[in-house]
Amino acid sequence: MIEPFTLEIDDVIFSGIEAGEGIPVVFLHAGVCDSRMWESQMEVVAEAGFWAIAYDRRGFGGTQAPDESFSHLEDFEAVLEALGIHAAVIVASSRGGALAIDFTLANPERVAGLVLIGTSISGARRPVFPTEVMRIVHAMEAVSESGDFDAINAVEAHAWLDGPLSQSGRVSGPVRELFKTMNGNLLRKPRLTREEMPESAVDDIAGIDTPTLLVSGDLDFPHVINRHDDLSEDMENAFAVVIEGTAHLPSLERPDLFNPLLLEFLNTLTGAEPNEN
Repeated sequence: MIEPFTLEIDDVIFSGIEAGEGIPVVFLHAGVCDSRMWESQMEVVAEAGFWAIAYDRRGFGGTQAPDESFSHLEDFEAVLEALGIHAAVIVASSRGGALAIDFTLANPERVAGLVLIGTSISGARRPVFPTEVMRIVHAMEAVSESGDFDAINAVEAHAWLDGPLSQSGRVSGPVRELFKTMNGNLLRKPRLTREEMPESAVDDIAGIDTPTLLVSGDLDFPHVINRHDDLSEDMENAFAVVIEGTAHLPSLERPDLFNPLLLEFLNTLTGAEPNEN
């Protein structure tokens, strides 16, 4: 059963959820979501005999933080220390993936394995979008200046959940409602203006030899798909999977396809026997 927790670290109250016990598996959410995006994965990971943990970074979900100078990397290290976690498997999506990479470069001995989904990379150059993608890019830029949170949420759901070249509303039902709830909460939270930007990881990521599973959706932005192709070539111990018919958030959109991949990776990594239940 997934249980909520809070951690008070200095002036910040971090909100999180956890389930199970055993080897820690820490989930880092995307920049348009919060820890709730991982509930399906956390349930199956806990059932398989692992300790699943997710928390809301500053500016997201239920975490409460003043507008002060901060680093997401330092926050992550503080959260792990507060939970008594020295080493873990990290499962991360999009901007959460960039944080996972930064942490792995800074603390390679503390990362037993990486699962990167539609990952960002700190210091990556702004992509050059193909003509057919520019329509949704222009729409995102235009609506971001409007101050209309509902309109911004709708366009971002199209871009990140449906996929930039997909029909708007392709993903419907509870998944879409959860996305809009998480991203809507983010859009309405007070902006934190004093984040310390991480150092570029672009030139160092090929040196990561941690076992890594790279997962992307074939309906995602082309530069994200290409990035995963490049990482699968550059990272010595990485294996890449594309989940067809999904966009930027395949773990949220199709947990029925993603979760078996995650469990297989964890079982291979730890030598655990698959749970038959």
